[in-house]
Amino acid sequence: MFKVQSDYESSLKHFQSAIIDTASASFSKLEIQFHIAHLYELQNKHKAAREAYENLLKEQDIPNHLQADIQRQLGWMYHTVDALGEKSFRESTAVQLLQKSIEADPKSGQSLYLLGRCYSALGKVHDAFVAYRNSVDKCEGNADTWCSIGVLYQQQNQPIDALQAYICAVQYDKGHTAAWTNLGILYETCNQPRDALACYMNATRGNNKAVNPNLAPRIKFLQQQLANAPMPSVTNKPRQLLSIEEAWNLPVTTDMSNRQQQQQQQGQGQQISGQQRPMGATANNFQKYGQQFTSGVSAGPPPPYPANDAKRFKPDITNEQQRPHFYLNQQQMQVLHYQQQNQGNLTPQQQQQLQQLQQNYRLMQQHQLKIHQQQQLQQQQQQQHTVQGPQLSPSFVQGGQINRAVAPGIPSFNNQQGNQAVSRSFNIQRSQTPTSSYNQTSQAYSQPSSTGGFISQTPTYTNGGIPTTSTGYGYNNGYNNSNINEALPRDLSGITPETTVSDQVLQELISQKEFTTSLAEDLLNRLAQGEDVMDELAKASDVGPEVALPNTQFSTTTAGSPSTTSTPSTASTAGNMQSGVPYIKQELPDLKLNNRVILSEAKPSLNSLRVSFDRDVKVELAAEPVFSLSTTSAEIIRACEGRGASARNTSMISDKQIPPSPPEPPKIKLTKEQLLPNTPSVLLDNKKLAFSPQLQEFCLQHPIAVVRGLASALKLDLGLFSTKTLVEANPEQTVEVRTQLKQDADENVDPQTETKLWSCASHRSHTTIAKYAQYQASSFQESLKEEQDRIAAGQPKIDESKKKRTYKMIKFGTNVDLSDEKKWRPQLTELTKLPAFARVVSAGNMLSHVGHSILGMNTVQLYMKVPGSRTPGHQENNNFCSININIGPGDCEWFGVPDAYWGVIANLCEKNNTNYLHGSWWPDLQELYEENVPVYRFHQKPGDMVWVNSGCVHWVQAVGWCNNIAWNVGPLTARQYSLGLERYEWNKFQRYKSIVPLIHLTWNLARNIKVSDPKLFEAIKGCLIRSIRQVCLSLDFVKMCGLQTKFHGRGRNEASHYCGICEIEVFDVLFVKEQDRRHVVHCVDCARRQAPHLDGFVVLEEYHLNDLGQVYDNFVQHSVQGQTTPSQAVTPPPPTSTTPTPIT
Repeated sequence: MFKVQSDYESSLKHFQSAIIDTASASFSKLEIQFHIAHLYELQNKHKAAREAYENLLKEQDIPNHLQADIQRQLGWMYHTVDALGEKSFRESTAVQLLQKSIEADPKSGQSLYLLGRCYSALGKVHDAFVAYRNSVDKCEGNADTWCSIGVLYQQQNQPIDALQAYICAVQYDKGHTAAWTNLGILYETCNQPRDALACYMNATRGNNKAVNPNLAPRIKFLQQQLANAPMPSVTNKPRQLLSIEEAWNLPVTTDMSNRQQQQQQQGQGQQISGQQRPMGATANNFQKYGQQFTSGVSAGPPPPYPANDAKRFKPDITNEQQRPHFYLNQQQMQVLHYQQQNQGNLTPQQQQQLQQLQQNYRLMQQHQLKIHQQQQLQQQQQQQHTVQGPQLSPSFVQGGQINRAVAPGIPSFNNQQGNQAVSRSFNIQRSQTPTSSYNQTSQAYSQPSSTGGFISQTPTYTNGGIPTTSTGYGYNNGYNNSNINEALPRDLSGITPETTVSDQVLQELISQKEFTTSLAEDLLNRLAQGEDVMDELAKASDVGPEVALPNTQFSTTTAGSPSTTSTPSTASTAGNMQSGVPYIKQELPDLKLNNRVILSEAKPSLNSLRVSFDRDVKVELAAEPVFSLSTTSAEIIRACEGRGASARNTSMISDKQIPPSPPEPPKIKLTKEQLLPNTPSVLLDNKKLAFSPQLQEFCLQHPIAVVRGLASALKLDLGLFSTKTLVEANPEQTVEVRTQLKQDADENVDPQTETKLWSCASHRSHTTIAKYAQYQASSFQESLKEEQDRIAAGQPKIDESKKKRTYKMIKFGTNVDLSDEKKWRPQLTELTKLPAFARVVSAGNMLSHVGHSILGMNTVQLYMKVPGSRTPGHQENNNFCSININIGPGDCEWFGVPDAYWGVIANLCEKNNTNYLHGSWWPDLQELYEENVPVYRFHQKPGDMVWVNSGCVHWVQAVGWCNNIAWNVGPLTARQYSLGLERYEWNKFQRYKSIVPLIHLTWNLARNIKVSDPKLFEAIKGCLIRSIRQVCLSLDFVKMCGLQTKFHGRGRNEASHYCGICEIEVFDVLFVKEQDRRHVVHCVDCARRQAPHLDGFVVLEEYHLNDLGQVYDNFVQHSVQGQTTPSQAVTPPPPTSTTPTPIT
């Protein structure tokens, strides 16, 4: 799933977890390694991908279908990636690998297609046509193959054949940008600008998200040309090609469209043994209707030609239908158009001619409408006859694809080389990466996709992150993105009519979204509630021994680089799974494990689920020990003895193991004024007010607040953090640089298409303080010079909203680490002047009790900015509070949203194809307002401190040149601790690393502080109970495995440990195993998956269990008289409201 969503890092984590898991799975280890290799390819790690592919090919027991897919991927990579060697070597290697792929899997239509692409690039036109023809034999309904065939015909100066091929492509995929673009070029070449314009307009509405910016000027040029077209002349040459409307409505294309719909409606092509659609149907239709093209040009069937026809067909004059006399030819249409536009200047004779032409035109339209209605009626009758008549067979299913085959044959070519290079103001290129989707049981991969983009020659990066490469051709050639292929297993011979569901039931099952997921969740929920669902399942299985559900295969690609989609079916048992189709079976072995019913399912599957039950299975709920806040450590240890088999990673919030989820937003409908609330702010004019407890209470009461004048009130020397001082102190200090696009603060658009986006592009690199300081200074001087030149020239200030948009790349210096006290002692000492609640180190700051440094959280980080530098939207790590002070001299603009609405923003991120936790995003304010989300908006001036409260979602943009310093703090409040723990569990669920080790921090808090707040005490005590229980169960499990733990202890300032596989915090009991000459820590879950009996693991213990028990028992609630708790609010000083900048 993560692979489909282009979240390659998360996908890689899951695949790596799966490859070390010893449990049975739907993927073999080799297949998982193949997906990992393909992930490297999608991430542009081509050398790593090549090495992984080649290592897989060295395996002795590799199956043929997997070998074919590896060779196809590797061959296409050699064809497209320049870094893999010289061009001649790469091309020859690519051809060899693709040929071997076809030998391993002769039914692979996509390997044949890619081989044709390679031959075409080498100039071997005949071989390319043969490969394309064979590919079409395997799968006629492939828009990419027809598009490539059209390119070859266009290069061979056969425009009519090219037109037919392109029409086939766009009939199969109406959003195929490459085919529409090439068709437009073809029409322009044949001097038919009106049809070219229509094709270009369709190209802009295609499936590809990235549209070449040169296409829009071309469309504008054609529109102007047509608007200013001169009066038609009688000497105009007749049209060389049919118009787009005429070509689209040819019976051959409507027949293809109807057959495509029929094949989709007939249960995705269920097999009828011994029957197959005639191979020459499509070609014969082309022969029949090829004569309708304009006379004077040789018209014949489109590619591939029938095998028994070595020469081109000539028009059959005897079969040509005579057009009615009132039909207008091209010249008459042009005259009619001209006279209609100049009716006021016509002579009486011309007016009479206009009336006659208009009357004939109306008769022609009525006649065409009548013919069209007759054709529709015939098509409907044919469809009904096809569905109802048993004598017609659906397409034969083979190779995991619906075989819409056409007659084989090799086309003959003209020797002309004209029309190979079309002079245009833009170039079109081919693209590169095939995809493959794997189905284990059926041993079938979905075939690769290669995307043809209408993109500039310079390598650009698509949303998938894969650069496109251009070839010498001026045409689009390749796959369109976002294709969804519904594929069937290769071998369905084991399914008899008695065991197959009907077409109607099958279609209903296919149409149900998330069918298998909802089925599993429903069964789990009902079983958890104690319901008996066995009888219901038995009734459902009475229709036959097995009920087959459709195996729908999804393939999602991105523009410029398709991705591989994993679509496994479930693992077969005892030869029951012959076809790879998930099923529900009546009799299966007993499934009993403690208190859980096991569902046999393909864990990484997108589309399949296998649920197996025994009728007599009984769910025995074992009594779990229940602990209260008064339970002693000795009682917990005794209760966990002998229960090591249930040792698992558990939630630190609840014993119910309920997965966390984003909160529902408040139901109150906000007014327009409430959607733009005033930002809470307070102005400090003396040191006493800065240190008053009311200031801390004021900050804790609001989602975000700005404290104005803090630096002047405390007499902070902000010059210590200026760029000049930083260069003098440590010029070689590393600076992380983010290269970004400079835009206005309330917009985030794609510079090419001017469409709004949430995804915020930011490319990472590194430099030094000295080098970035030079960039910062030169940026300021350049801006100053531009302003001076404008004033000297006497030009008025340009209105930014009216001038033409130009986008500039800027560099943002971020994450400058100031944690080293030896290097930055003056700066860190200056910050001790702050009030206690805002200091980096303070007894009242939870993060000061972690015991080791967490860069940027309990240490100071500095940011060096130029105008437009963006900190994208985010919540602070583990929802801790944040302090940010602007050093100046410029301002920063802030946006903040209360934490109650973060679930809405997370949903909007998903809707806009970006990841809330991993992604870089900049919210669209209008979308937020439409979703009833309030947004604080304000400017932070030099010397102002911004307090970001727990969970507040915020994003920042620099208005001028400035530096900022920031760090996190954790107030000792129940709300802060609870929000931090909730995000800790949410991160575990999302496979996102929590850089704050909450369990380790909780035990240190229990050692170091005395808590009087009942809610905070209950939250900390509950976490202590669950963590010590997990420690006890883990130790008992180690004892069950016959191992002994070794005491390791903890060193001073030693960082907390995280699992090397799933990256969750590992507390006290460390399962260590050597991997790649490194000792890697594992959590109990990953250790058990890798070795159920901990073979090869060494188990280390950080704390003695008795010591943990003593800390736990000593942590009690204290009652302090006269202490102010957070719930007892003190009246804050009257705030001064800052009116947010109005939205324009």
